[in-house]
Amino acid sequence: MSETKTNTRVSEIFDLFYKHLNNFLKEANPNHEEYTEFVKWADRLGRTGELPLFMDVFIESSVLKNMYADKPGTEPSLLGPYYVEGAPILEKPYKLPMRENEKGEKLKFSGTVKDVNGEPLANTLVDMWQDDADGYYSSFDSDAPPYNLRGRFYTDENGYFEVDTIVPIPYQIPTAGPTGEFLKMIDQHPYRPAHLHIMFKHKGYETLITQVFFEGDEWLESDVADGVRPSLMTKLYDGGDYKKASLDFVMRNEE
Repeated sequence: MSETKTNTRVSEIFDLFYKHLNNFLKEANPNHEEYTEFVKWADRLGRTGELPLFMDVFIESSVLKNMYADKPGTEPSLLGPYYVEGAPILEKPYKLPMRENEKGEKLKFSGTVKDVNGEPLANTLVDMWQDDADGYYSSFDSDAPPYNLRGRFYTDENGYFEVDTIVPIPYQIPTAGPTGEFLKMIDQHPYRPAHLHIMFKHKGYETLITQVFFEGDEWLESDVADGVRPSLMTKLYDGGDYKKASLDFVMRNEE
């Protein structure tokens, strides 16, 4: 039998968690029936595979806010449960893979990637994904091809990129399981505002995982996942037969 090594960081975090948990239980004072119902609900959460969803919605945003509160650069936002590795590398002019006659408003999204000193980061890998005009992500409850509206591409020598896609729409997270039950119990709606997911990778820099939001969305102030950051907001402009929007990004050096 292999011996499990002691992890001092795990021990440190658990001791802190246990201390605050006991303080919480003293204040909340749940009875045994409430405790038992919670255990049953938590068991279903795990059995249905919704633990990552629940953590994304209620925990991840707080972790990120605490991690990056005093750091320079673009604020991270949620990776979310709909990321798929291995999206195709695109050729210029960049356009996310789409079905023929893909529904939705056309969008030209552009931006720059720089370091904290304002120097452009050429050849940064940009990994981008989003929902379709029905609010679904490919490979998740969607009949779209596996990498529909998912692609990877590179910034140019000035750290600039432009990609054609469609305007994302707000959508609701899954509500049929334990997470949906919990939302009903706390009287919380299940909607996320429209957003683009983007991941940036460049050697010598922290991977930046973030999202882009659009002014005027009705769910910005009450995003169920608390993923909205004012610095990640942009505006949709009329470009004729398409919309256009842009945002600039700043990557942090690896520590």
